[in-house]
Amino acid sequence: VPTCSPQAFPLPSLPRKQPTVLVVCGPAQNGAIGLVCARHLRIFDYEPTIFYPKRSPDPLYRDFTTQCEKMDIPFLSYLPTEVQLINDAYNAVVDAVLGAEAEGSEGREPCAAILATLKHVRIPIVSLDVPSGWDVEAGSSGGISPDVLVSLSAPKQCARHFLGRQHFVAGRFLPYDLQKKFELNPPEYPGTECVVALAAPR
Repeated sequence: VPTCSPQAFPLPSLPRKQPTVLVVCGPAQNGAIGLVCARHLRIFDYEPTIFYPKRSPDPLYRDFTTQCEKMDIPFLSYLPTEVQLINDAYNAVVDAVLGAEAEGSEGREPCAAILATLKHVRIPIVSLDVPSGWDVEAGSSGGISPDVLVSLSAPKQCARHFLGRQHFVAGRFLPYDLQKKFELNPPEYPGTECVVALAAPR
């Protein structure tokens, strides 16, 4: 992981005068991360809406869902298949559909229909950890093409193939023994920042 200059988060490309964000959550771990993301966006005065069609029975994930509901974050009952409706209603989409653990899930419902829709939106897509539809090592194999990638803990192998506008890493609290075990070279996190921007792809 290269050292880089820090950049504040939330993204400056998402000003509060245009605060609407659609957070699309899958049924596994990345979906739970999406719920946490929506909660944080709400704290920062954005207006997230969540689409979470296949809810996990895991008690922790249910707690995340309840927290979002208690914060008055709306949940969509369906994802519009008319892409223009999404483009008009939101200023960005957070992709938390699949993740590193979701091998093969992109071909199953509801993930397949979600990915088919997200591939055609024109507003920026922010993918969490691994863009949905990507192989965690080989990269894109017909998955979505996000504008922003937020790698969790450390960039995965597939991040080498990321060609979007901005790549962030959120791994400040990664234990030292894990850093040593996987020979990671985390960036500096100045002050209280939990996220830093990596150099843009060339």
